[in-house]
Amino acid sequence: MIDWNKIDTVLLDMDGTLLDLNFDNHFWKEFVPLKFAQKQGLTLERAKEQLVPQFKKMEGRLEWYCLDYWSEVLELDLAGLKAEIAGLIAVLPHVIEFLEKMHQSRQQVLLVTNAHRDSLGLKMEKTCLQPFFDGIISSHDLGFPKEHAEFWRLLEQRQTFDKQKTLLIDDSLAVLNSARLFGIAYLIAVSRPDTLLPKKEISDYLAIEDFRELMPGL
Repeated sequence: MIDWNKIDTVLLDMDGTLLDLNFDNHFWKEFVPLKFAQKQGLTLERAKEQLVPQFKKMEGRLEWYCLDYWSEVLELDLAGLKAEIAGLIAVLPHVIEFLEKMHQSRQQVLLVTNAHRDSLGLKMEKTCLQPFFDGIISSHDLGFPKEHAEFWRLLEQRQTFDKQKTLLIDDSLAVLNSARLFGIAYLIAVSRPDTLLPKKEISDYLAIEDFRELMPGL
């Protein structure tokens, strides 16, 4: 599937790529609305009716991923709420095997995520994946989400990599589209980011359901 001899740098997304997106889906779609409903004296249904348009409006913007922003808007301690259900944080199947092989390879491996640093810290603590990476970059460090062209320009300034010899693996088509426009040569989508949901049909990019598909050539 990939000629690893042509790859010098591997950029890995976190949520929905390495970690089960079920945690984040449950957090934003069920747990936050529940806590908001309790705080505001609303029914869960009414809380969702209020929150869904607010969330939709911020999709693709840095604020969407910012726990500080939503904590202020919703008057809830979002970092604290994430910690409450941290037991749901899970690594996707065969990710650790893949990371172990990558760690033994010559490639530079970077985690590039839109996750807020509080969320990133919690997830690294729970999964113990941090030692596998040569660097960890949050879009909040750069001031732009991965969907924005400026993110990639600033990432290239901060990290040394040749985009013609770089592979990005991500579950977001919007992020993959942005990376393609920037010139990242190798792009792979994750078709099953949430283990509780069906596989997504992806036609625009090479797609994997899990990382076993990438390991034979490593």
